[in-house]
Amino acid sequence: MKKEYVVHKGSKYTIEWYFDVRGKSIAYDYFDALSFIQQKKLFHLLVTMGEVGKIFNSEKFVYEGDEIYAFKPSPDRFLCFFSKGAKIIITNAYEKKSQKMPPREKDRALKYQDDYIKRVKEGVYYE
Repeated sequence: MKKEYVVHKGSKYTIEWYFDVRGKSIAYDYFDALSFIQQKKLFHLLVTMGEVGKIFNSEKFVYEGDEIYAFKPSPDRFLCFFSKGAKIIITNAYEKKSQKMPPREKDRALKYQDDYIKRVKEGVYYE
């Protein structure tokens, strides 16, 4: 299976899905299972960030601490981080069910961020 990393290549940022060593992207799989309307909500945020470089509605893109951010097309959350080369890497996603983010989701995003950085440094992330 060929991995499609790039979700949107904008004038300010390139936004990509994170893939693990097995070629799996839980963020992409989550997105793929959403309705067309929900996909469209996220894509609108990604295009805005990619082209403008900022989302002006602070309820739709928020800093979660530890260099992790969240795109928030209600009721879904897509966690991400900024990387070298004006990239935003989407690591994982979940449906919001409470006021606080489940700690395991942020832990997962941090783990994937570490893995991404390590594999990019080793030159093995992008095929």
